[in-house]
Amino acid sequence: GGTSVPVLFCFSVFARPSSVPHGAGYELLIQKFLSLYGDQIDVHRKFVVQIFAEEWSQYIDLPKGFVVSERCKVRLVPLQIQMTTLGNLTPSSTVFFCCDMQERFRPAIKYFGDIISVGQRLLQGARLLGIPVIVTEQYPKGLGSTVQEIDLTGAKLVLPKTKFSMVLPEVEAALAEIPGVRSVVLFGVETHVCIQQTALELIGRGLEVHIVADATSSRSMMDRMFALERLARTGIIVTTSEAILLQLVADKEHPKFKEIQNLIKASAPESGLLSKV
Repeated sequence: GGTSVPVLFCFSVFARPSSVPHGAGYELLIQKFLSLYGDQIDVHRKFVVQIFAEEWSQYIDLPKGFVVSERCKVRLVPLQIQMTTLGNLTPSSTVFFCCDMQERFRPAIKYFGDIISVGQRLLQGARLLGIPVIVTEQYPKGLGSTVQEIDLTGAKLVLPKTKFSMVLPEVEAALAEIPGVRSVVLFGVETHVCIQQTALELIGRGLEVHIVADATSSRSMMDRMFALERLARTGIIVTTSEAILLQLVADKEHPKFKEIQNLIKASAPESGLLSKV
């Protein structure tokens, strides 16, 4: 009836007394662990929650359906294996991020015309498949708005920013409104600045990130190449627009397959961009 229960939360060498509401279950315990030890926890590992069982005089895995009813001691145990990033994509758990595809960058970014073309194709695919799209513009007052070739019709959010990363409070709020979001497909400019910083922040929040190599570029191909190499080593998936679109439809019998296939057939000319991944 609204009462709280004392719980000792143990993680690694730490043990901190706290409390949770009577009847709290697994999810609330996890939230409490994150609030107490968030800066210590590596989100890329799997964990098991255990409770100290007096009858065994040791910790046991938290029983299914467990709720806190009395004073207890729990611990969070990281498993030794790291989670494998499989990179499976489904429209219902995916969101597209279009980063800073702005007019002022046109003369400076290598292959900008080609990444505009591929970006537009990706956004058309997103509309066909009902995938939410989040768009940012870096300091649009000085750098202009998104290029006119890119149709932002139906975008969930178009947001100005000064921070390099796209992960702004408004973006986090928009992600929270999308039930079951697991994967972010990210493209735009510049690969080694806004794309890289966005990707690292997103995986830090437990999301899987797919960077579209034929839809992202920089002023310098060396900056771009080393950014993609670094990101791939962190478990971020570096892929292509065609691979993304066909993975999202997954089957020739998908009702939107023909329309997606037509988008792919109208592909950008071979620019040499992918040879520099």
